[in-house]
Amino acid sequence: MSENPAATPELLVERRGPALWLTIQREQRRNAMSHAVLAGMGQALNEAQSDRSLRAVVVTGAGTKAFCAGADLQSAKAFTTDYSEPYAHLAQLLRRAKASTVPLIARVNGACMAGGMGLLSMCDMAVASSHAVFGLPEVKVGVFPAQVLSVLQHLVPRRKLAEMCITGEPLTAAQALEYGLVNYVDDDLDGRLDWLLKRLLDKSPAAIRRGLYTMKKIETMAFEESVSFTESQIALFTLTEDAKEGQQAFQQKRPPEWKGK
Repeated sequence: MSENPAATPELLVERRGPALWLTIQREQRRNAMSHAVLAGMGQALNEAQSDRSLRAVVVTGAGTKAFCAGADLQSAKAFTTDYSEPYAHLAQLLRRAKASTVPLIARVNGACMAGGMGLLSMCDMAVASSHAVFGLPEVKVGVFPAQVLSVLQHLVPRRKLAEMCITGEPLTAAQALEYGLVNYVDDDLDGRLDWLLKRLLDKSPAAIRRGLYTMKKIETMAFEESVSFTESQIALFTLTEDAKEGQQAFQQKRPPEWKGK
């Protein structure tokens, strides 16, 4: 394991083999987000894009009680530090996550509330502990989960999302799994996470990188625009060294040796 320059006292950024772990270190505040946490995460995601040896980013919180409780409402400036600045810290992080071609995996170790739902939803996959709870309680303090909706709206059924936003009532881990918020729920959270990482790490790095780029680009496209974009992308996929190696390995009935190019 090694630490990263993006680390701060409130955010542990460490390399664990081919995965980068981003751990919110504010357990006493239920891992509520601070501006330092958001800035550190954003910097780490930016740096991750140019590291070809990095295969995944894991986002989690310290301890077992909370993944992230959202904005720190004890702070005088929980949502912004400068009203003249049009780009908010959480929104900037969501933009960076959207542009990431390194897979992001949320390790939901406890309560995932409010802005924490944004961190969960910006990730490509998620595993959760069976005791985790999920919710959008913003209406209880007079605000609304506006930024979170940008990344959450395509994950949860529309009527369930409206209920969550308007009532502020939480979901259990089992409900989160049913509604597609997470991929897996397991009492052995780290065992399930390791299992998922292993299923990712033996696949082509180049295919995953270009594949995530393609998936994210077509999300908001109309059908004709999407199909035109993807018919050009598939040709580029086949030109990579990994594609050539994968086909040769298949023909020769041997494990592929990926170059990530």
